[in-house]
Amino acid sequence: MYSSTKNYGKAADFKNDFTNKIVDINRSNAQEFLLYDNKYTKFDIAKAAVTGPLKENKKGYLFLTFGLGIIGSLVFIITGLFLEPIAGIKNNGIYLSEATNRGWVALFVFGFLVSFYILLYFCPYYIVNWTNIVDPLKSMFKEGERASQWFLYGILYCVSMIVMGIRMFIKYRHNSYQIVRTASVLFFQIIFAFLLVEILPLFDLPGVDLKNAWPLDYNFVTDWNVKQHLDAGHLGKFMFVWSVILSLIVVPVMVYFYGKRWYCSWVCGCGGLAETLGDPYRQLSDKRLIAWKIERWTIYPIFVFAIIMTIVVGYNTYNIVYNPSNVGDSTLFGINAYKINEIYGFLIGSIFAGVIGTGFYPILGNRTWCRFGCPLAAYMGIIQRFKSRFRITTNGGQCISCGNCSTYCEQGIDVRAYAQKGENIVRASCVGCGVCSAVCPRGVLKLENASEKGRINPNEILLGNDVNLMDLLNQK
Repeated sequence: MYSSTKNYGKAADFKNDFTNKIVDINRSNAQEFLLYDNKYTKFDIAKAAVTGPLKENKKGYLFLTFGLGIIGSLVFIITGLFLEPIAGIKNNGIYLSEATNRGWVALFVFGFLVSFYILLYFCPYYIVNWTNIVDPLKSMFKEGERASQWFLYGILYCVSMIVMGIRMFIKYRHNSYQIVRTASVLFFQIIFAFLLVEILPLFDLPGVDLKNAWPLDYNFVTDWNVKQHLDAGHLGKFMFVWSVILSLIVVPVMVYFYGKRWYCSWVCGCGGLAETLGDPYRQLSDKRLIAWKIERWTIYPIFVFAIIMTIVVGYNTYNIVYNPSNVGDSTLFGINAYKINEIYGFLIGSIFAGVIGTGFYPILGNRTWCRFGCPLAAYMGIIQRFKSRFRITTNGGQCISCGNCSTYCEQGIDVRAYAQKGENIVRASCVGCGVCSAVCPRGVLKLENASEKGRINPNEILLGNDVNLMDLLNQK
């Protein structure tokens, strides 16, 4: 029973050890057959128990759902946008439409999105038939493999971004910046966030999204994640080191040169969904001062929460991976590593990022998560605000106060207030989407990466068409 000889002075001691060892053996063997009462076991049982026509004709139902949905959406998009005689973004009736101004259509979409995210995260066994529909797509990666709820989510995510990305290409066809930016987020979502996650496990490598940076990736330093990377050989170790380099070196350096737009508007999957699927709702972002205060009161405490969670979980991982003698001591400063990670994943990863962040698009706008909850956005925002070359410059003499820029700002920034004064727009929350510049009929706004000199000039008021902004900048 034991690796070394042990002498017993009493029969009771031997009986106690013998009983305990038998219990351990039985528990170990039972793991192969034990059914845990949780959502994952219920999902597996429900999926295995499905019968009926859907299971026998999955490809047909795949076409009747995803196929017809894609075709219908594209027909609607093409006829509604591409056939317009004049290219451009028009502020025509977005506050009158039932779909874009919290009307009954928006409420229906809101109800569907919130319900889907709740089922996805907490009751996946209720959407088993949805996963059966995409089984043929899953089997393309591995023969006979059945789709999970997360594969279904990945397919829905990519399909939504592709269809609405085509809408972006058509709607913003007059603006090359928007076209390239949309193509970039589609590339990173499809290749990095979806295909790589499915392909890497086929080579016994961790199926991770190589573009996710801390603290957005809240499982970054969990023991199972670190062990999975270390056990995957040299490439697995490289992937873990890359995660560290991306978070601590690449992110701040890129933000310094290009602002947080390089990630939030060009790479991030959350931002990509917001820019494509969420584009019809960007005007719903709250521009009031109270909204800006709530933004600061929520996003920075979440960032601090992410830091504390990372320290506690990282300490526990170190104990398990590099100091096995301390296994079992999963607390730091009285905080349990597994508990705080579970709380963070539930409140931030599921409720805020999923249910509220995406489900509330038709109610609160398309960047609710990015603006109020994303800890990575907070991290980059601090750098952008105080140490970056990025800014949006304005020419107050050309502004006609049409309000298009403020209307379409998804981050709730009153761009017109800056434009009227000819003041640089330097805000921690700005994701540099460039839509404010794209909708401006006078070319007042320009996204720039220049010297930090003269970047923040809140007291400078520039009026008149004869003002040379570069001369004023050089005087700083």
